[in-house]
This record gives sequence, C-alpha cells and structure tokens, in this order.
Amino acid sequence: MRRLLGVVAGLILAGTLTACGGSSATATPAAASNAGTPKADAPFKVGVNPVPHGEILKFVKDNLAAKAGLNLEIVEFTDYVQPNVQLDEGQLDANYFQHVPYLEEFSKGKDIKLSWVAPVHIEPLGLYSKKIKNISELAKGAQVALPNDASNLGRSLKLLADNGVITLKEGAGVKATERDVADNPKELQFKPLEAAQLPRSLEDVDAAIINGNYALEAGLQPATDSLILEKGEGNPYANGLVTVPAKVDDPRVKKLAELLQGPEVKKFIQDTYKGAVLPAQ
Repeated sequence: MRRLLGVVAGLILAGTLTACGGSSATATPAAASNAGTPKADAPFKVGVNPVPHGEILKFVKDNLAAKAGLNLEIVEFTDYVQPNVQLDEGQLDANYFQHVPYLEEFSKGKDIKLSWVAPVHIEPLGLYSKKIKNISELAKGAQVALPNDASNLGRSLKLLADNGVITLKEGAGVKATERDVADNPKELQFKPLEAAQLPRSLEDVDAAIINGNYALEAGLQPATDSLILEKGEGNPYANGLVTVPAKVDDPRVKKLAELLQGPEVKKFIQDTYKGAVLPAQ
C-alpha cells in the first residue's frame, strides 16, 4: 500500500510540475509579443534637466501632448549622467538634455548605444564672474572654472579662443583640452569641475564658463549677465531628444520630436527665455 501511495503521489507531483512548466513554455506568440508592447496610453517617461528642458517639456505636456495622444511623464535629474544610464537600463523611454558631442563621448566612454532623434534648442555657453565686469579685466594668473566633461571642456576652450583670450592649436576642434592651448598670454589657470558645480564656483574663482541650463537655474541671465556668450548661428551644440535604438521608430518618440520642433514650442522658447535659450530650427 505504501508503495502504491508513493507511485500515485509521484504521478501527481509530475503532473503539477509539467503544468507549471507548460504554462510559460507554451505561451502564444501573440501573448509574448504583447508583453513587451506598451499600451497606447501608457506613460511615456522622458528624463530632463529641470531648466530649460523640464520647463519646455512641461509646456508640451500641459498644452500639446493630450491632443497628440501622448501621456507624458517628466522625470527630472540634476546631473548629466543618470538620464543616459536610466535610459539605457529601460527606466526611461527617452531623454532630453544633451547635445550630440556629449552623447557621442558618453556612449563611447560607457560602451552603450543611444540614438539621437532630433535637435530642439541651443543653450549658449557663457563666461560669468562675480569679481570682474569685463573680459579685459581678467588678471594674469586668474583662475577660470570649466565644465569637466570632454565635449563641454573643448567647447569652453573654443569660446575663450573665439574671443581672443587664448589661442588653440590648429585643428584642436571640439575635443580640445588644456594641452591644446597654444598661447595663454594671461597664464590663466583652468579648473575643470562637474557642470552642476560651476555656478557655486563663482564664489571661489575669478570666472567660470557655465552651461546655459545651470546658469538659468542659478538665476543668471546669459544674454545680460555673461561676459562673453556663444553665438547661435552654426552652433553644433543643439540639445535634443534621445532614445534607445529599439525605440527610434516608436510612434510616441516621433510624435514628441514633432511637437518639440513645432511652432508652438519655438514661440514658447522665444517668449520665455528672450535669447537665453534659442530654438535650434
């Protein structure tokens, strides 16, 4: 009898395991496909820096998204690293905070693949100071803080070179570093810092080159407070929409890009920032 009960129990257990295993193994192709397909009204998560990206995207969310069928969810970051990391990890559907040179440098350094979608606006890089009122007042040996990420460091040095403060070696381009400075007549001391720290550094250095979004967050007005400012014409540093390669053809990505490049957003940028932020198109 004990032997018979053991056989019956074994058969029941085997049947149970087979049913559990078969449940996942025999899922229909349609069910498997739908598991990874977001619903049309599913939240579309976009990572941004608060200013101006978050403000621009909030304008889209409040005024344009619903009519376009987009359920936007804005996720704010105060740095330039996590929006890309979380996009790569699948925690975001897209992000909007960076330009192509930074995207390329980041992707290469982190060995991840992200895809540029569309340019939206330009934030002119500017030199600011609490100690001098004119670029000509920079003293010999003055300390100048710069963003430490490779793309914006080269961009900062080019800004100084374009305004006659330093001279760069021929062909240095956007990837210039301090080693590419050919002539530094004022013997400026460069202090690379994480971009978000640059506004606070104004208390400690003679001047700092600050990214447009961080300048605005700190209450600085690029058009009036900067000693020198990048020009918008022909500027390769337009900030734009980025996603992962698998979502480049997602209709929601394409619709958001269309809205961000549309006339309503262009007018919002012009009216709100009055030259501190420039539409890319």
